[in-house]
Amino acid sequence: MRAMQATEVVTALVQLPGWRLHGEGDTLAIEKDWRFASHVQAMLFVNHLGWLAESMGHHPEVVLNHAHCVVRWRTHDVKGLSRRDFEAARQTDALPGAAL
Repeated sequence: MRAMQATEVVTALVQLPGWRLHGEGDTLAIEKDWRFASHVQAMLFVNHLGWLAESMGHHPEVVLNHAHCVVRWRTHDVKGLSRRDFEAARQTDALPGAAL
């Protein structure tokens, strides 16, 4: 696995509506935030995300504040973004509750 080049990142990012770049250099990540009707719905989403992360062996940074959740994917091993991050983002978008 390797870090993606800038042009690869831009090409992959435009295919993921709502996702954006966060950070720079070694901390560059892709992130998206969700707003839910309740804290319970946000927690259910985060629980689904946890199962996804375990199944992929790839774990995001998650910030949860009441009914708002931010998910950030990056690949620590390559100190940047990899194709694995974009696949994880696609699968995050498909989680139950992600469309709320």
